[in-house]
Amino acid sequence: MIYTLTLNPSLDYIIQMNSFVEGKVNISESEHKLPGGKGINVSQVLKNLGHESVALGFLGGFTGDFIHDELLKKNIKCNFVKLEGDTRVNVKMKSGNVETEINGNSPMITQENKDELFSKLRELKDGDILVMAGSVPLSFDSDVYKRIMEDLPKGVKVILDTKGKALEEAVKAGPFLIKPNHHELEELFNVKIQNKDEMVEYGKKLQKMGAKNVAISMAGDGAFLITEDSVYFGNVPKGVVKNSVGAGDSMVGGFTAGTAEGLSIEECFSMGIAAGSASAFSKNLCTLREVENLIKEIRIEKIN
Repeated sequence: MIYTLTLNPSLDYIIQMNSFVEGKVNISESEHKLPGGKGINVSQVLKNLGHESVALGFLGGFTGDFIHDELLKKNIKCNFVKLEGDTRVNVKMKSGNVETEINGNSPMITQENKDELFSKLRELKDGDILVMAGSVPLSFDSDVYKRIMEDLPKGVKVILDTKGKALEEAVKAGPFLIKPNHHELEELFNVKIQNKDEMVEYGKKLQKMGAKNVAISMAGDGAFLITEDSVYFGNVPKGVVKNSVGAGDSMVGGFTAGTAEGLSIEECFSMGIAAGSASAFSKNLCTLREVENLIKEIRIEKIN
């Protein structure tokens, strides 16, 4: 079974406006609400690609109820820990070509809540896949992903998508795959990466720190996959970017789907790129048909 973990989910409130004037009353052109959070997005992508998953994490209040109900409508299994406070709201406002985000703070997570989550995670079994994705709430220390991995039953394959200190700590526990983008790689090592050779160099540093495989996404410039014995480069298919939100989560979802299907790691990489691209070229998360169409355009090259 595939499990996704979102420690810091959100209700995403997306507003489209013709124009925005600071300090004035502004009227929206349209708005809609979506369940948000990187792990939750991965569960939705997996469902679109024909794979079942169980969404784990923390939800609370009327905003948490909304997320839970929306996932159930999509037949996505949920096993969240219930919080007293409300799940945060993230506002994403689009006005012309300008996009502004206001991200809320997570609710308080008590020690009892944390213990309940760890208890759920201990029920995973050898052969299960756990995708841990997203930021770490203020209620947790930055090493929470590392501690979760150290507490998991043996044989659980971990795919991790986070950044900063949380990533730095988590790689020490040896996740199967991590997926930083090029900006997160620069931020982690406090450098400005000048070329693709340096991109691979810093990806290999993460591998030496403990990660078994490192996928580095570079938006329209393609992606690298660094395995234990090889380096691969994958191109991005041609298309018009309509929405970059969720593209990275879709790449993780595609890679996870390929892993669950028993594909080679190069094939998983190709499926991940296709899924990420399909979501970027659409206003919604990718569908299976879109991924199948785009994967034909992807070439995975082994780099000496």
